[in-house]
Amino acid sequence: MSAEISGASSLVKSLEAAGVDVMFGIPGGAILPAYDPIYDSKIRHILVRHEQGAGHAATGYAQATGRTGVCIATSGPGATNLVTPLADAQMDSVPIVAITGQVPSNAIGTDAFQEADIRGVTMPITKHNFLITDPKDIPRAIAEAFHIASTGRPGPVLVDIAKDALQKMTTFNYPKNIQLAGYKPQIEPDAQNIRDAAALIAQSSKPVLYVGGGVIKSNASKELMRLAELTGAPVVTTLMALGSFPDSHPQHLGMPGMHGSVAAVTALQKADLLITLGARFDDRVTGKLSTFAVNAKIIHADIDPAEIGKNRFADVAIIGDVGRTMKALIPALQSEFKKSKPDLAAWWKQMGSLRATYPVGYNHPEDGTVSPQYVIERISAISGPDSIYVAGVGQHQMWAAQFVKYEKPRTWLNSGGLGTMGYAVPAAMGAKVGMPGTTVWAIDGDGCFQMTNQELVTCALNNIPIKVAIINNESLGMVRQWQTMFYDSRYSNTSLDSKRIPDFVKLADAMGCAGLRCDKREDVDAVIKEAMSINDQPVVVDFSVFRDAMVWPMVAAGTSNDEIMIARGLAPDWDSQEL
Repeated sequence: MSAEISGASSLVKSLEAAGVDVMFGIPGGAILPAYDPIYDSKIRHILVRHEQGAGHAATGYAQATGRTGVCIATSGPGATNLVTPLADAQMDSVPIVAITGQVPSNAIGTDAFQEADIRGVTMPITKHNFLITDPKDIPRAIAEAFHIASTGRPGPVLVDIAKDALQKMTTFNYPKNIQLAGYKPQIEPDAQNIRDAAALIAQSSKPVLYVGGGVIKSNASKELMRLAELTGAPVVTTLMALGSFPDSHPQHLGMPGMHGSVAAVTALQKADLLITLGARFDDRVTGKLSTFAVNAKIIHADIDPAEIGKNRFADVAIIGDVGRTMKALIPALQSEFKKSKPDLAAWWKQMGSLRATYPVGYNHPEDGTVSPQYVIERISAISGPDSIYVAGVGQHQMWAAQFVKYEKPRTWLNSGGLGTMGYAVPAAMGAKVGMPGTTVWAIDGDGCFQMTNQELVTCALNNIPIKVAIINNESLGMVRQWQTMFYDSRYSNTSLDSKRIPDFVKLADAMGCAGLRCDKREDVDAVIKEAMSINDQPVVVDFSVFRDAMVWPMVAAGTSNDEIMIARGLAPDWDSQEL
């Protein structure tokens, strides 16, 4: 008979059995029993400075590695500080498991000290969650949590464990197989739907491969390349899919959406068929939904049946793993193409003309200040496509999407669906922990950076040498851009004075990092190279940039993609285009 151990020891043994190699967290009263066996565990525990940092670090780790990230916190405020990262992971389909302590089971519901109904709070923003009050249930709950988080459409799972369940004695029995009633993700696509999709593609003269983050989640970039080259169709990759298809490939038209390229946005609008792979017709891609791709038939392939038809009717729905879907679609399409293959020459002439006429670009400021786009472009050129780039949210995020050259999957991490300011620094930390041999750049705004920069202390103390580029325009830049365009330049509460307070170089130094500053265009390359040469501590570079730079192109919220602007008040010259 197995020797009895504490519930806390059972928890740590369960995490070890699940293959966890690192977790990010902070101890506190309700979770404290678990921290004693953590002391002896082979699992690396990284003590963060804020639970939000733990959650985003778990997400960054998961996005960079493809493995499930883990964070741990105590009850009450410790648990509620994980709410934002959990919502973020849910929106972007990231597999993380959050372990939280809870007050003793006999105190639940009494408003005990540091009590919060975290299971109730997070029910809408997790894929599943558990409340454990019996120690014998701990191994099963942990095994199920990792299974649910990482299978089907990935997502966050929370396991809330009462303090007395951690303290009581139990036997450890980790389940070898997981069978969950009612949870059977459909992995294999239906053969008839595959044939129907192939027939539609073979009839299409204006097809577009509309690629979403699901392709990265299913590690299906090779299948995407084969399918793209077989069809010869234009490829657009959403914000969450950058890197799934090489930016340098001649079939790639760029990113669609609110700040997408003219060619990518127009391709979707004018297509007669959208081959939608692991994308969800997000409002930032479609613009005004009733005007989106009105003449296109839709093939929608997704592992989550809830996404099919949610925003746009699918003429052919394919439920299953998107990688397996493409594997099945390729021979079906080859068979169809033997009968007839459409001529896409006219379609490519139109799209090629748009791509050549309206490349995503920028102008250097007339006052001699540094262009933020130039800074990001040079970071990409110097650090290269093997680096991982992590962005916060706002203008710098869009510029990083536009001006870093992505050639490989899992090299671009950002908060796409929730749009979480403060994501970049802790997510970069998690990515660097998961990929220690890879250069990791956090491209952050001065607003975002001031939300979670305390995790640089964690990085310095734990030998996690990330590099941070602060795109410092003294503003909440994206909000300022909207105020410029839609609120008569009335800048209500968007000025941060970040070039004066704080001094980011001194702040970096105080947190054990190397602090650098750049405020001249001619110094940009040298400063980036200096940052690249420092690999024994985190580096923070304060790039002082032009305050009024704007993100273009732009489709204003609530308007049609047909109303795309390439600069303020300036639309493409559609009359010159044969569309």
